Amino acid sequence: MYLTLLLDLDGTLLDTNLEAFVPAYFQALSQHMASHVPPNAMLTALINGLDLMNENDNPTRTLQEVFEDYFYPNLGISKGELSGVVERFYDDVFPALADHTRIRPEAAAFTEWALSRGFRIAIATDPLMPRKATHHRVRWAGLDPERLELISTFDHFHFSKTHPAFYAEVLGRLGWPEGPVLMVGNDIARDLAPAHRLGLATYLIEGESASSPGFEAGRGDLADLRPWLESINLSALEPTFKSRDAILGIMASTPAVLRSLSSALTLEQWRHEPGREDWALNEIVSHLRDSEREVHRLQIDMLLERREAFIPRPDTSVWASEREYLSENGPAALAEFTTARLENLNKLRNLGDEVWSRKARHAIFGPTNVTEIISFVTDHDRMHIQQAWKTLQSV
Repeated sequence: MYLTLLLDLDGTLLDTNLEAFVPAYFQALSQHMASHVPPNAMLTALINGLDLMNENDNPTRTLQEVFEDYFYPNLGISKGELSGVVERFYDDVFPALADHTRIRPEAAAFTEWALSRGFRIAIATDPLMPRKATHHRVRWAGLDPERLELISTFDHFHFSKTHPAFYAEVLGRLGWPEGPVLMVGNDIARDLAPAHRLGLATYLIEGESASSPGFEAGRGDLADLRPWLESINLSALEPTFKSRDAILGIMASTPAVLRSLSSALTLEQWRHEPGREDWALNEIVSHLRDSEREVHRLQIDMLLERREAFIPRPDTSVWASEREYLSENGPAALAEFTTARLENLNKLRNLGDEVWSRKARHAIFGPTNVTEIISFVTDHDRMHIQQAWKTLQSV
């Protein structure tokens, strides 16, 4: 059975003294930029920008966009004026910060074993740093970034690890793989709890002060992880995405995932069909847009307006041909889907328990409740992200 592994970096694969590393990182960056920006002003803008990234729940903005839209205006200097300085810092200065870390030989040994088993690996580190910085840290752990399927960095992720949507975004970027998934990390608040809220099994890398949260599937040192995986039935790690947190996290992640997957595509690639019966990406996105505006919006409004609402299920299978989705403008359709999705999300966020548990009747599934009906939206999302991911593999 194939397993998808989401692996934290600092404190899990790499022994990082964060109490020394973070101040050293900030000091080195401020000194490097001192001839362009006063150090105190730089540090204030940096810390506030990090806070904004942690708070972001907008799937239309990468964390890099969130950070830079605050950072440079508050320094009173353009990104273009500093871009070369910043690049030289990550090329020439940042690598020396490896002195605040120690390699864990078992990290490379474990990933080699996992890759040999055909397991998929994503480095699910908090995406608050640029690609260069994160890839340096991966190499400090003794790993080759090029051999890893996905590494989360701030230039292509939209949520920090405080949000279940981050873990949904990781899985979406992997094409929403079927089968068991395990999140491995040492930080209960940022690694385990949000992943658990999404519905993932978790493994706690024990530290000196680590105490069990009570929901992890396993725990131990990194060296214990392989024998633990070899000893269990991996089917026990199958995720479930039916909770309120999972539903909202997946719904928020879908526009972000589609934005990242399609960011470098040409219009011709948007219209690429792998086979005669397959959909091109612009067909997939157009279908998601119309489903969001004409089906999901109606269902949500009915569920919120009345108790025990009857929820119809229109036939959308003919829309692709009837509405000529293949000729649609894919990027425009994605923007329209995102707008509709955010409108629906805003209706669902902060609803009370009474509404989520409210009874309803579905035209196909019969007696149900609000939570289950909204979970069908996320099932629909995941199915079409899988479809989009497979389409893009053939581009």
